Formats: sequence, structure tokens, C-alpha cells
Amino acid sequence: MDVETLTKRISTFVEIGNYHAAVNIAISGLNECRRNSDRQCADMFLGIIRDILRSMEREFGSQEYLENRAGNSE
Repeated sequence: MDVETLTKRISTFVEIGNYHAAVNIAISGLNECRRNSDRQCADMFLGIIRDILRSMEREFGSQEYLENRAGNSE
């Protein structure tokens, strides 16, 4: 798997707001890492999925949601 190419594709989709495609690609990468028993790779894709979620929160979340989320950040 070419992780660099996948992460660039994911970033491109996030930049244009196509979160569905970005998440699908990230999940595909995560599944491939799991098939290869590569925990470090899987952790990386979980982080990418978290970053996509944060982008979606910023774009779609209300001020109240964002304020409540900030108080519950991990």
C-alpha cells in the first residue's frame, strides 16, 4: 500500500468537502493495515479518520456543539 498517495487522496477529498470519499478511503487503508497485522499503520489511519471528523465538526457543527466538544476533547 502506498500510504503517502492514499493520504494525499484523502486530503484532496477533505479540501473539497467530499468527506464520504475521504472516510471510505481511510477505512480501506485501515482494513488493509489490519489484514497485514500492522498496528502502527492502523493507528495512523485511525488518526486520519479522527482528523476528518474534526474537519466535519468545524464545517457542520453549531457553535454550541463546538463549545461542548471543546470541553470534552480527548
